Amino acid sequence: MITAYVYENRNLSITELNIQDTVPQGTLWLDLFKPSDEERDWLSGYSVEEVPEEEDINEIEASARFYQNSDGLHINSLFPQRAGQDVKGVNVSFNIRKDFLLTIREDDVGLIRLLRNYLRLGRITADTPQTLLLELFNLKVDYLSDLIEDVYSVVDGISGQVFENNELDEVFKLITLQEDSNGKIRLSLLDTQRSLRYMQRYYRGQLTEESLKDLREMLLDIESLMPHSQFIFDKLNFLLDAAMGFSGLQQNKIIKIFSVAAVIFLPPTVIASAYGMNFVNMPELEWQFGYPMAILMMLGSAGGTYAFFKGKGWL
Repeated sequence: MITAYVYENRNLSITELNIQDTVPQGTLWLDLFKPSDEERDWLSGYSVEEVPEEEDINEIEASARFYQNSDGLHINSLFPQRAGQDVKGVNVSFNIRKDFLLTIREDDVGLIRLLRNYLRLGRITADTPQTLLLELFNLKVDYLSDLIEDVYSVVDGISGQVFENNELDEVFKLITLQEDSNGKIRLSLLDTQRSLRYMQRYYRGQLTEESLKDLREMLLDIESLMPHSQFIFDKLNFLLDAAMGFSGLQQNKIIKIFSVAAVIFLPPTVIASAYGMNFVNMPELEWQFGYPMAILMMLGSAGGTYAFFKGKGWL
């Protein structure tokens, strides 16, 4: 799907294009969402260089994510996307051209919808492709901050569940989910930091002083969010260790009960085994009180063993 956004005098007009159409005059933003082969061929008519494929967008090395060519500045950036309790990362390709910003993506990104709505409502203004990209990155940094707060709220709630026997399965699941989410948030923060620094280094001459100020503030925000993310990692590791330790203690208690029970019933078992051999020369076999005596011996030996363990403080 090809969408052209024309933004003039703080008014946003949105046009859905097909491969027979041309890019409207005054387009500030051209967005390709899950482009087909025909749509990629259509875009090739507006490009000097080769249009990046999906595997190119997902590359992680710097040379593939940040580069310049005849079509302008290229930045591939990782965007966080909330999916239920999980967070996933979506790579988006940005190409800052002289007249418009080109985005290519294979998945829906909530922040792009939010940017479009803010432009429509006039909550943000963007007269150039550079400022439009910076506004999107500003929304991204704010969203990452909100995600970190959400993860911390969940982690803070987990602390009270670690020592609940009936909650351990849920605790392990929550810790795993939050660790994965925090990892993706941190990866997105680092990726955003790299993107902004690349723009700061290679695009300084084409950014206004106000845009450069916004860029520096975003970098400072990311620097301040990094320790929070690291703190959450440390907290999650502590909670995981505590939960595993508590789970091990509970299992040890169960094993201890079985071990003590086996030792307590060992003397009665020996007595019962002795009197179950039925040798001829066993005087108690013909004795009237032989059976009650054996029962009392078994109970006494079990009780004595229990009292001994209790006295030693092993129970």
